[in-house]
This record gives sequence, C-alpha cells and structure tokens, in this order.
Amino acid sequence: MKLLPSSPWRGNAASRVFRGLFYSTKTLPSSPSPSPSPSLYHRVLLAGDGNPRVSITPVLNQWLNEGRGVQKPELVDFMKQLRKCRRFNHALELSEWMTGEMRHGMTAGDVSTRLDLISKVHGLKEADKYFDSVSGSGAARGFRGMRVYGALLFCYVDHKCVEKAERLFERMKELGYVEGVWAYNTMLTLYFKMCEIAKVDVLVKEMEDRGIGHNSYTLRVLLGSYAASCDVERMEKVMMLMEEDGVVKMDWNGYVFAADAFRKAGQVERALTLLGTAEQKIRGKDERRIAYEHLITLYAAAGDKRQVFRIWGLYRKLRRFSNRGYHCMISSLVKLDDIGGAERICREWESGFKYFDGKIPILLINAYRSKGLFQKAKLYVQKLAENGKEDVSTWLALAEGFCCYGRVSEAVEMMRKAASLPRRPGWRIHHSTLVACLDYLKEKGDVEGAHELLRLLREKGHLRADLCDKFENYIHGETQDESLISGEEENHMEELDGIQDERHLIVELNNGGSS
Repeated sequence: MKLLPSSPWRGNAASRVFRGLFYSTKTLPSSPSPSPSPSLYHRVLLAGDGNPRVSITPVLNQWLNEGRGVQKPELVDFMKQLRKCRRFNHALELSEWMTGEMRHGMTAGDVSTRLDLISKVHGLKEADKYFDSVSGSGAARGFRGMRVYGALLFCYVDHKCVEKAERLFERMKELGYVEGVWAYNTMLTLYFKMCEIAKVDVLVKEMEDRGIGHNSYTLRVLLGSYAASCDVERMEKVMMLMEEDGVVKMDWNGYVFAADAFRKAGQVERALTLLGTAEQKIRGKDERRIAYEHLITLYAAAGDKRQVFRIWGLYRKLRRFSNRGYHCMISSLVKLDDIGGAERICREWESGFKYFDGKIPILLINAYRSKGLFQKAKLYVQKLAENGKEDVSTWLALAEGFCCYGRVSEAVEMMRKAASLPRRPGWRIHHSTLVACLDYLKEKGDVEGAHELLRLLREKGHLRADLCDKFENYIHGETQDESLISGEEENHMEELDGIQDERHLIVELNNGGSS
C-alpha cells in the first residue's frame, strides 16, 4: 500500500522543522540576534532574577523614561527569545505592552503569537475568549484567517483537547484553511501524543485522497506513531520513503531520529546500524558537536557503552565544547549504571567549566540517591557549597531523595538550606516533599519551625503567595494535603524530546503555514 504520495513540496520550512526537532534547548539565550538594544533585552532577562511572577513592565517603562527608543522588530525578537526559555508570562506581558504602551499595530502573526501565549499562561478558556474577540465582526475582521485559526488549533493540540481540535479542524476545512500540510501535521501530532494510531491512519488516507503532500515532519510523526505501536513493517515503509523521496533530506538528523524510533520499537540492532549511518552523514565542524551529543545519548539508550566512549573521544577532540556536552555524557553514563565513569567526567567538568550549571551536579546526586548513597550525595553537595557553588537545586534534590527513603528529618534540614537560597528560575518545590516536611515538624510539635520554613520560601520567591497561604492553612488543618499535591508543579528541567516539541509548528504557521 502506498503510504504517502510523492510531492514536490520544498522550502525552508523543512529545515526549520529539523532544527526545531533537534536543536531546541531550554538554556537561557545570551542575546537576541540581531539586537540594536541589547541592554534592554538583558534588563528584561534579569528582571526579578528571572522570576516569571515579577512584572517586566516597570523595566520597559524605565527604558522609555530614559529617553531610549525600541522598535517593533526588536520587541518581536525579544518575545521569541523569552518563549525559547519558557518565560511565557513575560512574553505575554511584552506582547501586551507592545500594542498598549507603544501603540504598535498588530498583524495576524502577532495575534497568533498572543493567542498561544494566553493559552499557556491563562488556559484555554481565556484563549477561546481572545479568539472570539479577534475573529468577530468590526475592525478585527482582518484577523480572520488561517494563521489565527491555526494558532487556536495548536492551542487545542498543546492541551490535548481532541474533540475541540477535531471540531475546529472541520471548520477550517469549510473555510478553506486546510489546503496545505501544516494543519494535518498539527492533527497528526495530537493523535500521536494521544496514542490514537487508527486516527493517524485515517488522516494519512485523507491526505492521499486530497493530494496533500507530506514533508519531513509528517514522516517523523508517522515513524514515531508506528514505533509506539511496534509496527516495524510500517516503520520500514516510512523509512524507505524518508530515504528515497526527494522531499526529505536524510542527513545525520534524519537517521538519528529514525534510530531512536526503531530503538523504542525494540529494534536495537537496526537502531545501531542507523546510528552508524548517521555518523557517516555528519558534514563540517559546525554540526559535529551537536551530532556527537545526540549519538552519545542514543548509544547509551541502546546500551552500547563502548560506542559512548568512542564518540566522547571524538567530541573532546573538538576542544570547543560546552556544559551541554558534559551533561550529555554524565547522564549517559548514569543510564549505563557506570557511576564511577560519571564521577570521573564530573571531576573533569569541575576542573575546567567556564559557567557553572547546576543541572550537571544534579545528575550525580540523583545517581547517588538511586543507589541509596545518601552520605556520598550529601558530602558532594557540601563540597560544592564550600567551593562557592551552592545552588538551591542541589539541596532540593537531596531533600526529595531523603524524603523518598523516609529520612524526613534530614529532608527538613536540606529543605531549610534550599529555602534560604535565592530562587532559581525553572525550578519548583515538590509540594509532596514540602508536605512531608511540614507533617514531620507538626508531629514533633515544632509548628513554629513549619511556619519559619514557609516564611523563608515566601521571602525567597520559591512559592507564590497564594500557595504559601494554602500551606499555612494546611499547618492549621484547614486544607487537605491532596489538594496541595495534586496541583504541584514539577521542578525538573525537562529536555525537549524531538517529536513531542511542537513549537516549530508555530514557527511554520507564522511563516505562512501552508507551505
């Protein structure tokens, strides 16, 4: 059976999709490019020590009060950078300031970006309200179009609202907004995330019937979907298309993605072969660093430690490598249960890092935790503190570990140390760990100690004021622990996982969508 028709679809969107899948990170960008006013961007980044709950409007207004100007393209670029580092509150605030204080007119692209940000910050109900306000009658009629409808569709997919997405998709068909591949890719992503493989097949058949050509992202979603159902035969058919169809450029990127899909389907030998092909496809010094990082990670996932060290040797010869490379290697060795090897690489990093990255010590701390080596973990964190590298995340990791093993008195000690340090953007207190610490203090009759812990967490910005109030009520028995734990936010700095990061869909949408 012909899986997908061949198509002459071309363009830069494909390369943008590839980059969106494999080059996205959550590290804080140093500056937007280009940026005629970098100091404003840096002021925005540093506002409230990066706390997303601190308003950036005073910073923006102060810039204007100093007699400085800022153009709309700069503000749009600032928003992109803030979204990359997941500071959605600030990106939305900047969007509203741009049209309010600066009175810049909005384009359909601006509206679609704001719609996405409202969905992320305030939820779908508010996103629906905003969509209704811009797609209604009057002056806003100019915003009726594929971009705005497509942005709402993306919001539904992002929130995994299948019924709403399907209704909107049918409405978009009626309006003629589903002539290209983008909307289909968006729905394929939803069905992939929901593991509804039968609906993936129906949608692919519909694309064939309507003559809608595929692109690289389409095939990657299909490969990921069939991997999830371990349908190796259909995976091989997709792989054949990826290698033979001129639409998809099968560089090292493509083979790395395919290798991971086959590995997840249990085809480890096939995955190793594809990784070898990926290595042969690497071209030029600029892409070797990122390519080697992916190869290290996937060889570790496939259980091949020899290849992990071989690629690491090639990586080190580049001489110019970053914290991310060390993070990649240490996490890979931890996965392979080579704690000694992880310790050696960590010591190498400690002796020569240029910028301290708290996520790297966390890898070793979590490895010690998993082995029950709490004294070793504690000594390691204390050593970091003595060397001036004390970090809230390391103490939190220890607190969570002690708590999981029932050593709550030590968890309280670690939580106090974490609470006394400034908040680190991107990290959250595990509510379940905090509840356990508060329970312990209450049982010991140290209610004052429980209040003191909350006071520190409030002062240092680790918890929102409303959450602190709820925990205060919990100490007095006025709030159940289930309500506190069920709404908790994870403090893990998640790594983006290829097919599940759909931000490139918004990029494609804002660049025309129906390419």
